[in-house]
Amino acid sequence: MAPKDPLLGTLKVCVLNLQSGGEMVTDANPHLASCCELLELVLRKGLQQPVISLVHRDYWQSFEQLTHHDACGRLSALSLAVEQTRVCRKLLSAQGRGRYLLRLALSRKALPQFISHLLHTPRVLEWYSPAVSILRNEDCHHCRSPFMSLLLVLSHMEFKLNMENCSFLDESWLLPVCETYEVVPCREVGMVLRYLGGRVFVLDLTPGSQAHMDKFICPGDIIDEINGTSLRNSKNGQAGVVLSRLKGCPLTIGVLRWRAHDGTVYRPLIKSLRALRMENPTLQLGPAPSQQSATKDQRSSLSQCLKEGRQVDSCSKQVSGYIVPIRNNHWCPSGFLLMRDNNKYIISLFAQELFQHHYPEISCVGRFGQPDYTVFAFCVA
Repeated sequence: MAPKDPLLGTLKVCVLNLQSGGEMVTDANPHLASCCELLELVLRKGLQQPVISLVHRDYWQSFEQLTHHDACGRLSALSLAVEQTRVCRKLLSAQGRGRYLLRLALSRKALPQFISHLLHTPRVLEWYSPAVSILRNEDCHHCRSPFMSLLLVLSHMEFKLNMENCSFLDESWLLPVCETYEVVPCREVGMVLRYLGGRVFVLDLTPGSQAHMDKFICPGDIIDEINGTSLRNSKNGQAGVVLSRLKGCPLTIGVLRWRAHDGTVYRPLIKSLRALRMENPTLQLGPAPSQQSATKDQRSSLSQCLKEGRQVDSCSKQVSGYIVPIRNNHWCPSGFLLMRDNNKYIISLFAQELFQHHYPEISCVGRFGQPDYTVFAFCVA
């Protein structure tokens, strides 16, 4: 094979496009998926399948085998990356694990070292055909060989990739928008869930519930994890079991958006969203531009505000026990009115905004750690 493979020329153009996008490469970069796909094609080119085996061989097995040939502990960085990939519960296939490992190597600027180890391990390198493989035609002793030189360029770039956003790597290099929803619910979060294809979709929101009031999660979004517990490939009811076990505790929910970075429907979800819409015809998958802008403005502020006449429920005795001393010790600002009526507190400050903080910071089991006597332990009803 000629040393200058057309695939390397395409990869070079993609690397230059990544460089032109700025100093930091994130998941929102439009050239990232193409670059990763080209790297994958290079690693797969010429990879021969075993004669007698029921398992399809992919480049993930190549890196996995490298750790078994490391008698001197030279590959500690690679071994750690391979182990982190192996234990990730969101990955179900060799393809997904290989893609996760590539993203991990880019983030750690370690891809040249990983490939170099492969080139110096004959028992693994012999899996590749010398007639068509790019790797078998690389000079492992020369850093200026075509493929290695491109990897060195990538290693000098800053990649800030969300490694938790990996649930779709089994299927696609295109990743959804991944965001975190933090909430400390007084009662229930209020999400109607459906299980499709091993994923937990939000079918609808219960009116008046915490999720409905916060306007963060939308019907069609995916609940990817709850407090670090992955819901990938989960069975019916598993999300409810996790939420029941964490009842009354602060929740950190990983949310995968049905809308991609460019505002269009995330392509791998189209089939599932159609199925959801048959059950919930009110599911809106194409809001008008004004609605998109309003939704974006709502999400840009993760705060809950208390205004005059807003009623708040106490979550536990800790709330009332905390409020009374503050009132009796005159910590309340001038014009502040606090009344208790049937276990509800009415907050008023002459039609002015009382305070603005992230919701977990003002809840009774929240995370506000700074002493501030103007922030009270309220959960918005």
